[in-house]
Amino acid sequence: MALQIHSPAFDAGGVIPTIHTCEGEDLSPELAWSGVPAGAETLVLLVEDPDAPDPAAPAMTWVHWVLYNLPANCRGLDRGIAARQLPDGTGEGINDWDKTGYGGPCPPVGRHRYFFRLFALDTVLPDLDRPSKARLQNAMEGHVIAEAELMGTYARQGG
Repeated sequence: MALQIHSPAFDAGGVIPTIHTCEGEDLSPELAWSGVPAGAETLVLLVEDPDAPDPAAPAMTWVHWVLYNLPANCRGLDRGIAARQLPDGTGEGINDWDKTGYGGPCPPVGRHRYFFRLFALDTVLPDLDRPSKARLQNAMEGHVIAEAELMGTYARQGG
């Protein structure tokens, strides 16, 4: 079975509920995955928006969440998970708000796509001390043995 990621909060390609955004409680959605390959040592989760700042003229990919060294036997994350509740050994990276942790959808204009990308690695990464997405991707190079993706969309109600 191939690596798969899904959320009970929204369907693939569907609308991310407001509770998981800046217009709601900004809680991370519950996530679940399956099909982690036998050779996997750890998992990486990246959540990003490639439509920033405007889907009609995207200029950058906005990083919403960076987690690494999730144990390979971890099968998901609870809704609104706090740093202290992450599985032992999990490292947090810096999002584009220059903070660790989840930052939910908050698009300035238009309907954006949000990609929850899960990677299975054949190694445990060293302590990267709150890495950026780029630094984490550098460390992951040559170690990705499987990946999966879940995409949801969101457009601000007030803007």
